[in-house]
Amino acid sequence: MHRATRITGLLSVATAVLAVACGSGAKKDAALSFNEAAWAPPLEKDIPNDSLGASIRRGLSLVRFTPESLPQFATSALRCTSCHQNDGLKKSAAPLTGAQARFPKYMPRSGAVIALADRVNFCFTRSLAGNAIPVGSREMVDILAYLAFISRDVPVGAHIAGTDGLIAMKDTLVGDAARGEQLFTAKLCITCHGPEGKGNGPIPALWGPMSYSIGASMAREERAASFIWHNMPQTAPGTLQPQEAFDLSAFINSHPRPDAPGKEGDWPVGGAPTDVPYNTFGHPAHRPPASLVTRGNPAGALVPNPASIMRRAGQK
Repeated sequence: MHRATRITGLLSVATAVLAVACGSGAKKDAALSFNEAAWAPPLEKDIPNDSLGASIRRGLSLVRFTPESLPQFATSALRCTSCHQNDGLKKSAAPLTGAQARFPKYMPRSGAVIALADRVNFCFTRSLAGNAIPVGSREMVDILAYLAFISRDVPVGAHIAGTDGLIAMKDTLVGDAARGEQLFTAKLCITCHGPEGKGNGPIPALWGPMSYSIGASMAREERAASFIWHNMPQTAPGTLQPQEAFDLSAFINSHPRPDAPGKEGDWPVGGAPTDVPYNTFGHPAHRPPASLVTRGNPAGALVPNPASIMRRAGQK
């Protein structure tokens, strides 16, 4: 390659990097003009029949069959689709659509800007109460390929309703665990999850050693109430009253569940939501569960914040 051609190529790359870093006007305009109502995520039938398509299909399979495919990392009775229902496409169940367009992003719980792979690992270590997947692994790449696929045509900076997590409840109510216990039977929750909340096969455990950890979003009363109110019971979603959802959430989250190693470092600059059930900086635990189950591999449950490669021993 001629020197002039190489320089031109390098300048083009540098210009592209600067445009991304600074946020070009074109990208901002694209985000503002994005028509969410007219957009729909691609479906499984739309996956291309090429090498990328094979990666996307493997990623979809990992999302569907997480504990069966990755037993060393997804060690609980939950799978990605336990929360991200309908392969991550259901709007009321923490959809994964558009995730590719939202990262890297600042995460208040971490107090740092994190990449999408780190966010995936937070799901594995907290929501699945398992272990982090190596970021450069084939499995992580396949999951990210699937997330990119269902984010197709969503411009960077665009916001899709519900995709920053569970939809916020309009009113934050006070749940009553005693009422929630009665509702657990009356509303037929035990039909799927069992009287002891152990679940059955793909139906997730709601408490105990095989459920989500205390560091999961679902361990927060309002977050669990939102999921319950919008999606449960599966046979008749939307039939519960908001107060019933909060009561059920209070009951479910009062039970023992796996610990979340490193949780004391969450929200390092403060600002934790009021219903976080463990102590953080400036925040006392809100209605912590009866007890916590010690994790078998505490080190594997940690997702460190990105470290600077510019730092060396002795440097500040």
